[in-house]
Amino acid sequence: MSQQNSRGHNHRQANYNRAFIISVALNAGFVIVEAVYGIIANSLALLADAGHNLSDVLGLLLAWGASILVRRKTTQRRTYGLRRSSILAALLNAVSLLVVAGGIGWEAIQRFRESAPVAGGTVIAVAAIGIAINTGSALMFLSGRKRDLNIRGAFLHLVADAAVSVGVVLTGIALVATGWLWLDPAVSLVVTLIIIVGTWQLFQESFNLILDAVPVGIEPLAVRNYLAELPDVIQVHDLHIWATSTTETALTAHLVMPAGHPGDAFLVRVVRELHELFGIDHPTLQIEVGDPSYPCPFAPDNVV
Repeated sequence: MSQQNSRGHNHRQANYNRAFIISVALNAGFVIVEAVYGIIANSLALLADAGHNLSDVLGLLLAWGASILVRRKTTQRRTYGLRRSSILAALLNAVSLLVVAGGIGWEAIQRFRESAPVAGGTVIAVAAIGIAINTGSALMFLSGRKRDLNIRGAFLHLVADAAVSVGVVLTGIALVATGWLWLDPAVSLVVTLIIIVGTWQLFQESFNLILDAVPVGIEPLAVRNYLAELPDVIQVHDLHIWATSTTETALTAHLVMPAGHPGDAFLVRVVRELHELFGIDHPTLQIEVGDPSYPCPFAPDNVV
C-alpha cells in the first residue's frame, strides 16, 4: 500500500496579540473598580458583573496562551505541535462561563430572601463603563469568531459581560425609579440564563472536538461522496475527519484504485479541492489497488 501525505496546507494563524493585551488590561482594571463600588453600593448585580469580568480576564489569558501555543513548531514527540491547546482553551472557557453563571444564579436566589438597599446611581455609572469596555474589547475579536472556536470563546466572554452590564444598568435605573429591591436579584437571574444559553453551543462544539468528532460545518457523507466520485476510485473506506486545532481540520482515507497510483497531480488536485470545498487543511490519502490476496484490515466501515 502506498501512502501520500499532503504538505501544501497553510498553518498560519491570525495574530490577536494586540487585542488580547488591550482587553486583558482594560478588564483587569475594571474588575477592581467594579468590585469596590459593588461593595460600596451593596449591589449583587454589580458584584456579579465584577465576578464575570474576572472570569473574562482569566478566559482571555487562557485563549491568548492557546493562540500562542498553536504557533509552536512541531516536534518528534508532538507531531501536530500544540494546536489542540486551542480546543482545550475553548472548552475551559465554556466551562468557566457556566460555573460563573451558576454562582451568580445561586447568589441571586439567596438575595431574594434577604433584600438590602442598593445605591442605584452608583450601579448605573459603573456598569455603563463596563458596557463600553466589553463592547470595545469584543469588537476586536469580531472578525475571528466564526473561523476560530478559541477566539469565539474570548468573544463570547466579552459579549456575555457586556450583556450583564446592560442588565445592571437597567437594574440601577429601575431601582432609582421604583425602589423595588427584588429587581437586583431578578435581573441577575435573567442575565444568568442569557450567559448559559449563549455558552452552551461553545461547550458542545469544543467538547465534541476534544472527542475527535467531525467539526461543525463539515458533512462527512458529502466528503465521502466527493472521494468516491473521483476518477478510477471504486471504494472509499477508513475515512476519518477531526480537528487538529480550532482552525484546522485533518482527514485520512483509503482510496481503492485498481488502475494503480494516479500520480502526484491527482493528489495535488484532491488536496486543493478538499480545502476549497470542505475547509480540510491536512488530508492524508492511502492508495490501494484492491488485490483480494492482500485485503485491507481497515476496509469495513466499523473498523477504526
